[in-house]
Amino acid sequence: MNTITAIYPGTFDPITNGHIDLIHRAHKLYARVLVAVAASPNKMPLFHQQERIELARHVLDNLPGVEVVGFDNLLVDFARDNQANVILRGLRAVSDFEFEFQMASMNRRLAPEIETVFLTPAEQYEFISSSMIREIAKLGGDVSSVVPGFVKDKLILKFKE
Repeated sequence: MNTITAIYPGTFDPITNGHIDLIHRAHKLYARVLVAVAASPNKMPLFHQQERIELARHVLDNLPGVEVVGFDNLLVDFARDNQANVILRGLRAVSDFEFEFQMASMNRRLAPEIETVFLTPAEQYEFISSSMIREIAKLGGDVSSVVPGFVKDKLILKFKE
């Protein structure tokens, strides 16, 4: 197992089974994985950053070496501050590639010592997106196959508010 610290950044609004799949894969590759929950105020997330951190911690608490933390600064600065050498990004479909490629290129320009590694989710999670899950849950649809039960319950409660 590589002792390099890897960061898996995202909004995680909410954390999905696809995210969890990628975190489990990263956990097999790296001794330390930081799940970095972005503040992302411009995205107007459903859950506040601290709620998203708590959701992620709840569903990932059984993975030693995986730590859930929040950040609100430039990702490469956060990576440097946490001695991370790798940024992990998930690619669900070809449509994700252009944006992720641009992001990786900019991060390399800003921090050439930090590599970006792309992981693909298991086939059953390729179509999952947090925004789609929020919309389905908002309209009363069943999201139990795409998020952990704890997250599903929190979505239901959030939409009752």
